[in-house]
Amino acid sequence: MTLSKFEYYGPSTIEEACGLLEEMGAGTMLMAGGTDLLVKINRMLVAPRVVIGLKKIEGLDRISFGPSKGLTIGATALLAHVAAHAKIRKYYPAVAEAAKETANVQVRNMGTVVGNLCNGAPSAENAPTLIALGGQAVLVSRRGTRRLPLDQFFKGPGITAIEPGEIMTAVTVPPPSAGSGASYRHISPRGKVDISAVCVGVLLILSGQTCKEVRIALGAVAPIPMRAVEAEKMLVGKKVSRKLMQMAGLKASEESKPISDMRASAEYRKKMVAVLTERALTEAHERALKG
Repeated sequence: MTLSKFEYYGPSTIEEACGLLEEMGAGTMLMAGGTDLLVKINRMLVAPRVVIGLKKIEGLDRISFGPSKGLTIGATALLAHVAAHAKIRKYYPAVAEAAKETANVQVRNMGTVVGNLCNGAPSAENAPTLIALGGQAVLVSRRGTRRLPLDQFFKGPGITAIEPGEIMTAVTVPPPSAGSGASYRHISPRGKVDISAVCVGVLLILSGQTCKEVRIALGAVAPIPMRAVEAEKMLVGKKVSRKLMQMAGLKASEESKPISDMRASAEYRKKMVAVLTERALTEAHERALKG
C-alpha cells in the first residue's frame, strides 16, 4: 500500500515552521520522528494535505540540564538519546527508564519523547513520569510562547491542548527537589514490543520519614493520562510504610477508569494499577531515602 500524497516542507527555523503552519492551514500536520504519523497515514487513519518536518531545525534535538533550570528535552530529541543521556540517568532516572521502555529499538532510534506526548494517546509511555515530575509543554506560535503543565495538556484520546498554529518545541522538568525520588513502572502484553496496557509514574518527596509531597500519574487506564489525586491525599503528611503504599495502590486502582481492548481487560488493568502503583511508590521511596 502506498502513502497518500501530500506536500512536504522542511523548514530550517522555528519561525519558518510557525509561518508555514499558519499559512498552510487545515490539513497540515507536523512531523518529528514520524513513527506515529507515517503509520497513521499508511493505515489511512489520517490524510494530511501538508506535512512539515522539524528535523532540520537547529537546536530542537537538544537535551540540556542545569541545577537551577532543570531539564529540557527538545522536540526532535530521540527516545534513544533520552534513555542513554548521562544527566537524565543520574538526576531523572525514571524519565530515562520510560524512554527506554517505549516500543522497540527501531522506534526509539527514530521516535521522540515530545512526539510521543503530542500523539495524545492515553497510553503514552512518557506521559506518566513527566506529569508526576511536574513537566511542562513549551508551545510556540507567531503569537508568542506559552508553557502548559502536562497534567493540563491531554484533553481526550488523540486530543491535546495544542492550539492551531502552535508547535510544541520542548518539554521541561523542574530540578529534582531534596529528598525526592521517582519511578516508572509499566506492563504490556508482549513485553518490550507492545504499547503499555498500564503505566505508572510516581514522584515522592520526603521530609524525614514523612511524605511531604507525592504525585501519582497513570497511563492507559482512562481517556487521558491521569493523576490519582485521592491516592496522593492518602500519603501526604503520613509516615511512609509498606501498608500505606499498598493502600494507596488500591485507591489509585479505584480512581482509574480503564476499558477492555485487545491489550487487556478493564478488570486486569485495575488490578495492575494497584500492583504497579505500589511498586512505583516503593522504588520512589527507596530513591528518596538515598537522597
